[in-house]
Amino acid sequence: MSEFTFDSDSTALVVVDMQNGFCHPDGSLYAPGSEDALDPISTLLDRAREADTQVVFTRDVHPPEQFEDAHYYDEFEQWGEHVLEGSWEAEIHDDLEVRPEDHVVEKHTYDAFYRTELEGWLKTRHLRDLVICGTLANVCVLHTAGSAGLRDFRPVLVEDALGAIEADHREYAVDHADWLFGERTTVEEIRFGD
Repeated sequence: MSEFTFDSDSTALVVVDMQNGFCHPDGSLYAPGSEDALDPISTLLDRAREADTQVVFTRDVHPPEQFEDAHYYDEFEQWGEHVLEGSWEAEIHDDLEVRPEDHVVEKHTYDAFYRTELEGWLKTRHLRDLVICGTLANVCVLHTAGSAGLRDFRPVLVEDALGAIEADHREYAVDHADWLFGERTTVEEIRFGD
């Protein structure tokens, strides 16, 4: 058995923020590295679904007024307005099919666990191992994976299925996660099953 064979009964494939705003050339925060992650993530989705492994998509969504009363944390100041609620940018990229049985988490910060139902949803289903892919590697992926580790989930980053603005951003995120709270692997090494 491979080191990275995941039991479908206790694993979720978590696809972070693969939205038009980040992955499509017309998106306001488009990064070619995010678009490049579409094919590897499609491969992971196919494998997970063949093995009846739960799929979770996260969507970064911002109401236009979200940061009007911000004391310090203001993503619009950092990045400009992006993935606004109800916009085309906020939708998952068309190359990745979201099925009715998939769970979709709307988040409003970098961390998919912060003020969402994700932790409780995973725990009630006894899903403890999280295979994490998506974008951006050193922002939402890293913060979500770190938050997962602190909540006693096993975060495993799929390094060749992560979008980034620069290649060294991806490498930093994967190295940091592997050192501090998680593990790393590649698409080729992952299998889902019993």
